[in-house]
Amino acid sequence: MFRDLVLRNRSRRRFHQDPVDMETLRDLVDLARLSASASNRQALKFYLSCDREENAKIFPLIGLAGNPGIDEAPTAYILILGDTEIGQSIGCDHGIAAQSILLGATEKGLGGCMVGMFNRDRLGEALDMPKRYQILLVLVLGKPKDTVVIDPLGDSEATRGWFDSENVRHVPKRSLDEITITHSTIATGEWESKAASERLS
Repeated sequence: MFRDLVLRNRSRRRFHQDPVDMETLRDLVDLARLSASASNRQALKFYLSCDREENAKIFPLIGLAGNPGIDEAPTAYILILGDTEIGQSIGCDHGIAAQSILLGATEKGLGGCMVGMFNRDRLGEALDMPKRYQILLVLVLGKPKDTVVIDPLGDSEATRGWFDSENVRHVPKRSLDEITITHSTIATGEWESKAASERLS
């Protein structure tokens, strides 16, 4: 079911070193190609890397939470680029594309993470990136090594993930009631009181 796929699609940052082939990356990018695009401009391009030497150029220039070592590094990358000769404003296209790619990766038994913290200039130089392409997001991919579970958000309101003694990463999520607003809940104040009671329970 689609819900199960969404639940399994967690941000993965530690990987086994099984290779990911180029055909798999192309299949994932095809999902992005078929996804929605603002005004159907299709101004995104995708830089694919699954070569060990090329991957080694990318890995030191991105920031991954938890600082995984080279023995747990991603085995493939998809850089989502904005082609400025097609459109200067990308809107949220890269987010839509990234989600499609990561859901597809999860279905294939892979995992990954959207990375927005990277050295854009140095990464572009390392990959001889033409100036027309703006690096918007880096997707890291591979066979996931880490285990991730979802927890209800506790009364501390701390939304950052944490690791337990078994090295399982826990990701707190707000409840459906807390994030859902309708006109009637606003008018009665029911939404605010329900959210407050959940935080105190």
